[in-house]
Amino acid sequence: MSVQELFELKGQVAVVTGGTGHLGTAISEALAEAKANVYIASRNESKSKELTDVLERKHGIIARGFSLDIGSMKSVKESFGRIIHDAGRVDILVNNAVYSSPIRLENASEENWRKGIDGTINGVFRCTHAVLPVMIQRRYGSIINIASMYGVVSPDPTIYGTSGFDNPPSYGAGKAAVVQLTRYIACHYAKLGIRANAISPGPFPNLVVQKNKEFISNLEKKTPMGRIGRPEELKGIVVFLASKASSYVNGANIPVDGGWTAW
Repeated sequence: MSVQELFELKGQVAVVTGGTGHLGTAISEALAEAKANVYIASRNESKSKELTDVLERKHGIIARGFSLDIGSMKSVKESFGRIIHDAGRVDILVNNAVYSSPIRLENASEENWRKGIDGTINGVFRCTHAVLPVMIQRRYGSIINIASMYGVVSPDPTIYGTSGFDNPPSYGAGKAAVVQLTRYIACHYAKLGIRANAISPGPFPNLVVQKNKEFISNLEKKTPMGRIGRPEELKGIVVFLASKASSYVNGANIPVDGGWTAW
């Protein structure tokens, strides 16, 4: 098999949760460029359909947009039920959708904590739970969980300066749990043809956050490569983990962080 064939995803059905966000858009585009049929599931169904229309025209694939609330098992089951009914299967699941509860630990209520955990690990659980039966039935699947560098190391409080930003404790705790759940899936379902891997992005602040120049400067100084990441820099690793090129990669957590976690 040629290198080009190893990375091609033609005919594969990929689902990307949170597929219209800062990182999700690049992930969706990468899978479409590799010729997978892409199903984007996010809270904003109209925005999902706008992006899928673009992907269809640009790459000649099938693309569909669906509404999805990862905080509701009912919504997850309904959305994935619609996707599986339309596509017949799911070959690739990218658990990218997330929501958090931005509050410092000493000020957090139990409800704040629960919300942050729910928006990280529980959302991944719900979506994975929805696709596992069809993957088990077909004995094939690649699950890619988007974790975070903060599931590996603690946020450095000095980088926030006077920016007013902070990273909530439940976010990193939840993302660390995502990495561990990835390992569990990898070990328990590999013999059924299902691989699971995690990607831990580093500093990829969205466009709103990038307006805070002090904070961005501190991020750049902290990163060995001296700059923040660009969303398109996740394209290669996503296609790699989704494709036959990574056929013997299972249970890995791969940092894409400019060297942040190597300090």
